[in-house]
Amino acid sequence: MDQRYTKLNEKVGLKAAKNERDVYTMKIFKKFYYSKSRFSKSITSILALVLFLSALSYGCNVRSENQSRTDALSYDDALKELSALSSKIRTREIQAVLDLSAAEAAPSDSLASIDTFPIMVKGNGQIDIEIAAATEISADGDDNWLNLVAEKFNREGYTIDGKTVTASVRKITSGEVVTYMNDGDYRPDVYIPSNEAWGEMLKASGFEVVTVKKRIAGNTAGILMEKATYDEFIEKYKEVTVANVLTAANAGDLLFAYTNPYTSSTGLNIFTAMLAAFDTQNPLSSTASEKLIEYQKTAPTAAYTTAELRNKAAKGIIKAMVMEEQAYHNTPALKDYVYVPQGIRHDHPVYTFGYVDKDSQEAAKMFAEYCLNSENQKLASEKGFNLHEDYVSVESGLDGAGYLAAQKLWKQNKNGGVPVIGVFVADISGSMDGLPLNSLKESLIATAGYIGEENYIGLVSYSNNVYIDLPIAAFDDMQRAYFSGAVKALQAGGGTATYDAVLVGLNMLIEKQKEIPNAKLILFVLSDGDQNEGYTLDRVTGIVGGLQIPVYTIGYNVESDSRGEQELKTLSDINEATLIKSGSEDIVNNLRNLFNVQM
Repeated sequence: MDQRYTKLNEKVGLKAAKNERDVYTMKIFKKFYYSKSRFSKSITSILALVLFLSALSYGCNVRSENQSRTDALSYDDALKELSALSSKIRTREIQAVLDLSAAEAAPSDSLASIDTFPIMVKGNGQIDIEIAAATEISADGDDNWLNLVAEKFNREGYTIDGKTVTASVRKITSGEVVTYMNDGDYRPDVYIPSNEAWGEMLKASGFEVVTVKKRIAGNTAGILMEKATYDEFIEKYKEVTVANVLTAANAGDLLFAYTNPYTSSTGLNIFTAMLAAFDTQNPLSSTASEKLIEYQKTAPTAAYTTAELRNKAAKGIIKAMVMEEQAYHNTPALKDYVYVPQGIRHDHPVYTFGYVDKDSQEAAKMFAEYCLNSENQKLASEKGFNLHEDYVSVESGLDGAGYLAAQKLWKQNKNGGVPVIGVFVADISGSMDGLPLNSLKESLIATAGYIGEENYIGLVSYSNNVYIDLPIAAFDDMQRAYFSGAVKALQAGGGTATYDAVLVGLNMLIEKQKEIPNAKLILFVLSDGDQNEGYTLDRVTGIVGGLQIPVYTIGYNVESDSRGEQELKTLSDINEATLIKSGSEDIVNNLRNLFNVQM
C-alpha cells in the first residue's frame, strides 16, 4: 500500500486491511481514488469513502452490528434478530460421508482412563488397598474426611503377618464405580459409596460383594426447600414427603429438581422414591412409568451435578431440590433453606470383593475399624456427618436388579416422551489441531450411543467460516452412520468464529422445530478458546436469552478465569445450562454423563 493511500486512509480514520473482506473493499476504494479523470479529487475521495463504508456492510463477516446487545429480547424479536444476523454469515454445507464401519460403541469405549479420577491419598505399604470412595468423603475442604483418616492410618504402622499396611483413596462418584466395574475392567480393593443401593447393584451384576461395615459416616439425603416456599408448602400439603412434592409439582405449586441417577447417589435415592410414590406396590410398573412421563413433561431436566443445583438455588431459580444433608450443612448460601430427609440413609457402607486377596480383605477390615474410632468419628461430625441419627430409611422396595432397571426406566422417560433436537457446534480452529480435536472426535463417536434414536441430531463446525457438516435428522442407524462419518472428517485450521456458528446452530434448531413443534431444543458448543472472528458474545446473548434455548458448553483445556472460560460460562448461564471444563483425557466421561441427562 503506497504512501498516498496510507495518508488518505489515516485522514478518514480507517484501519489497514486485516482480512479478505477488507482487501476486497480497499480495491474498490483505490480504483476510484486513482482514477485518471481530472475530476476533482475531493469529490472522488468523498465518493470513494461512501463506497468504502457501503462495502463494509457487505459480505459474510461484516460486523458493524457487533455493538453490544446484551439486553433481553422477546421471543419474536429474537427470531427476527437471528434471521437478520445469520443471513450475513458465510456458511457452507458439507456432503456427509456414510461411515460404513460405524457401529454402536461398546460401553467400554465411552469410558476414559480410570486415572481421570484422581488418587487423593497414596499409600506405600507392602499391602496397599485402593479405596474407591464417594466424593463427599474423598474430595477437598469439608469433603475430605476419608482422606484425613487415610493419611493418619498410613502413619500408624499397621501390619499383617509382618507386612506394612496402607490405604490409597481414589475420588470417584458412587455411580461411576458401578459403571467402571460393569462396563470396564476397574477392580478396586475397597468400595465406599454413599449408600447401599450401589452395593446391591454390583451384587445383581454378578460381583461377589463382601460387606465389611454397613456404616462408617452417617448421612442422609432429602428434599431442600427455600424457607418461604417451605412455609407455603406446609400450609397446603401439611408434610414434606416425596409423594406430596410430586403432587405439588404436578399442580404447578412447586418446581422440583433432582440429579442424574446414574452418577448421583442422592439422585438415584430420590428418583427411586419417586417411582415408589407413583406406584407403592410396584415402582417399576407401567403405571409408575406413565406417571413419570407425565411428571417429566413439566419438570426441570435432571441436573448434571449437585453443584449445578446449588448454583441455581443461590440464584433463586430453584426453590426445591434434592440434597445430601452434609452438603447442605456445609453450604452457607443455603442457610435460608429447610432440609427434610427422605429415602434411604447415606451411611457410607464399606465393601470388598471376592476377587480381593486375603491380606487385602483383612486390611479392609482393619481400615474400616479405624474409621470408627472415637477420634475419627468426632472428625466426621465436624465435617457435617452423623446428623439426623434418628432418621430411619424409607425403603423403595427395590433390590439391586430393581435399581438397575430404575436407571434404564429414567433414561427412557426422562424427557417426558418429548423428542430432543440437538445441534453440536464443534470448534475446528487451528488451536484445536492435534490432541484436542482428536479427543473431541473420538469422544463424540464413543458416546453417541447414549443419544436415543427418538431424538434429532445435526452437526456444525467452524473456524473462520461455518460449515453445516450434517443437517438435522432423526438419529436412527443411518443418521448415526452419517454423524460418525461427518465427525471423523473434521479437520482443524483457521480462526475462531464461535458466535457465528452459534447463530447458525440456533437457526437450524428453530427451522427443524417447525416440523416437530413439541420438541425440546438444545445446543452443544465444544471449543478450546476465545472467539476472534465474526460476531462477539454480547451480540448474541439477547438472541439466546429470547429463544430460551439452553446452550451447554464444553471447554477444552481452558484456563481458569481466562476470557475463554468466562465467555463459555456466560453463554451457558443465559438459560441455566452448564459449562463443563474438560481436559482431553476426561471429555468422554463428561459427554457420556451429559448425554445421559439431556439426550
